[in-house]
Amino acid sequence: MATPESESFVRTFARGLSVIEVMGQSTGRQNMAQISEAAQLPRTVVRRLLLTLIDLGFVGTDDKDYWLTPKVLRLGMTYLYTLPFWRQSQMVLEELGTRIKQSCAVSVLDDEDIVYIQRFHTKRILAFSPSIGSRLPAYSVSMGRVLLSGLSAERFDTYLDATEFTALTPRTVTDKERLRTIISNVREQGYSWSDAEYDESICGLAVPIRGHGGSIVAAINVSLISGEYTREQARTEFLPLLKLAASRLKEA
Repeated sequence: MATPESESFVRTFARGLSVIEVMGQSTGRQNMAQISEAAQLPRTVVRRLLLTLIDLGFVGTDDKDYWLTPKVLRLGMTYLYTLPFWRQSQMVLEELGTRIKQSCAVSVLDDEDIVYIQRFHTKRILAFSPSIGSRLPAYSVSMGRVLLSGLSAERFDTYLDATEFTALTPRTVTDKERLRTIISNVREQGYSWSDAEYDESICGLAVPIRGHGGSIVAAINVSLISGEYTREQARTEFLPLLKLAASRLKEA
């Protein structure tokens, strides 16, 4: 594996990706000083990188400020297109959400977060309504716990050591050993339930989407208003349909 200290690590390429990433974390246009500060790179380096990205069509400029162009979407969409189930996931979520009249989503694990790659919204407005690309801390949400249950023991230990656990609500589980027990239970029962741990108004039920080899490659969930359903009520009403949707995506 290439590291910043190894000969195989291409520092300029890494810095270019860093500039794209920090530009994408801000709304609107940015000047060179702002990009330099956010990327923690010298302005001379940022200038060369921006000129290259402008030539490649990924960045636009008016000679004062800089912004990402729609071409950057190709980078993200390329990843989505590599997922064998992604194209079908929109149809599956629409059918599931319409049938249960609740919002549902599909996500994958990226380092310490889950990333939404597909979402179906109902007309009911939740306090937090993520879209494709939204990131949430894996430890605090149902899909995250499903995805964590698919990690090897070694990778899960690494996750626990690297993650800063924050009490996002009074119910958020931040104790590592308690979380370890929760993830073990998720692995055994094949689903996860989280109630008001990321947002006090939301609870969720999630199940894994498995690849052909049986490994967990994604998660699918239903989001509910906290207090309207108990764990058992949600499990009885939604778990069979969630599992059916997950099996359809496995076959995609």
